[in-house]
Amino acid sequence: MAAAPVVKSLAQITPHYIGDNRTVRLAVLSGPADGSSTTVVLEIWEPGGSQPDNSHEESTETFVVLKGTARAHSDQHVADLGPGDVIVLPATSVHHIVNSSATERLYTITVMENDGGFADLILTGPEAALDEDDAAVLNTVLVGA
Repeated sequence: MAAAPVVKSLAQITPHYIGDNRTVRLAVLSGPADGSSTTVVLEIWEPGGSQPDNSHEESTETFVVLKGTARAHSDQHVADLGPGDVIVLPATSVHHIVNSSATERLYTITVMENDGGFADLILTGPEAALDEDDAAVLNTVLVGA
């Protein structure tokens, strides 16, 4: 018998912080707990927010910018990103992304090929919340409402 699909509503999505960084919220949309070796994450950067440098030994990481602007750093490379842009960061690259706006949030969908514990890292971090602005972006971008 085939496994049933996993369906989640916005109300079931809980973002988390990683460590002490309170400028980026991450919400696992799918991952190992759902039977997938690939993790899909909604990431929300506060204005000026950034990730610390990080690297994934066996995982390619893809970011799709939904709303906002960013500057992506990957090893010696730098790229400016806006809505609709996609950046693929190769495995082993040392990278981080900065919300380049001082006033607007940055929203991305992030796909981590070969999870490597990424979902667990997120899910064990302190819980955060989605607010009305986040819901409005998701409803507009994801369902066209």
